[in-house]
Amino acid sequence: MTERIHATYWLETGDDPRRAADVIAGEQSSGTFVALPNETPELKARSGARVERLDVLETVDAPSLPGGMRSDTYTRCTLELSWPVENFGASLPNLMSTVAGNLFELRQVSGLRLTGLRLPESFAAAYPGPAFGIEGTRRLTGVAHGPLIGTIIKPSVGLSPEETAQQVRELVQGGIDFIKDDELQADGSHCPFDERVKAVMRVVNEHADRTGKKAMVAFNLTGDLDQMRRRHDLVLEHGGTCVMAVLNSVGIVGLHELRRHSQLPIHAHRAGWGYLSRSPALGWDYAPWQMIWRLAGADHMHVNGLRNKFSEPDDSVIAAARAVLAPVMANAPMPAMPVFSSGQTGLQAADTYAALGCADLIHTAGGGIFGHPQGVAAGVDALREAWCAAIEGIPLEQHAQRHPSLRAALGFWK
Repeated sequence: MTERIHATYWLETGDDPRRAADVIAGEQSSGTFVALPNETPELKARSGARVERLDVLETVDAPSLPGGMRSDTYTRCTLELSWPVENFGASLPNLMSTVAGNLFELRQVSGLRLTGLRLPESFAAAYPGPAFGIEGTRRLTGVAHGPLIGTIIKPSVGLSPEETAQQVRELVQGGIDFIKDDELQADGSHCPFDERVKAVMRVVNEHADRTGKKAMVAFNLTGDLDQMRRRHDLVLEHGGTCVMAVLNSVGIVGLHELRRHSQLPIHAHRAGWGYLSRSPALGWDYAPWQMIWRLAGADHMHVNGLRNKFSEPDDSVIAAARAVLAPVMANAPMPAMPVFSSGQTGLQAADTYAALGCADLIHTAGGGIFGHPQGVAAGVDALREAWCAAIEGIPLEQHAQRHPSLRAALGFWK
């Protein structure tokens, strides 16, 4: 039986919905804007996209997006299409062209959002997914239970390698589990990548030699393929345990080639996600999007955070985290670790744990740690104790009575 790829969309159209669905299916497989003699019924049966489902949801009076066909009413639907995998093989770049290519700009479309994706097992064979995921990340950090308590080096840019290393020194002395570069910090002349890695890892290694605890640092190696491979090798040489890449900047091929080369977990940053998702009438839901990047090799996936500084609502954040933790396909779980960030403090710990039902995550706080009135070590401890309270089901204020750092944090976490 032929393996097929299935994609589900929210569709809005000013055309007859069935005709619009057929246009999309043709555009994304064997068809074009006019009938061609070589597109025989046999060819369409073999290679054409199929409309598997078309459910009308509602009609509205105005289009969500400009530039489409004019109509008195616009119909909103759930559309499911499928393609034979033989059209392009088990190839993530070509999958992307098929399920998220020219269909968004068709004039029959006044709104279109990719909401679901189902892939056949051939993709699992072609793309092994994360090499480390949750289990490997826990092993490298020595954190067997609870979340990894993490932070981001701030200011985002402007610190020298020595200033960065000093921040790291305070963090590792405070017991931090995970530290990451900001996505804006790469290889600028003020803080060159090589010098930053050497300065930071000197601090991390010295602390690990003294205490036995080695913090995981995700160095942002985003660049071209040769740069990323060389930077990865430098991090590995100096005892580093993680690298970071910005997904929308390096692309699917970049991440997959990094995964093929890497001996370290890949921390995947989703900078630019807003332009793919913020309009409810255009772009992607997170669940199908993250599936592609997990297959390409991401070990950690950013999902934003509860009550974040951005525009994303809490239910969307939790849905994203659940998607990262869920199997990509049957018999291919490929677990990755969700990363909560953006305006986070210990105040979000209980709600995050309750909504997710587990603590297999990285919880990063910048100001929530660095802003603690008693210093960085107290900030790390306060965030960790907030998670202890969440997991044990103890009210935060009650738990704070026995933990001074947490009690002090409640006065500035807002």
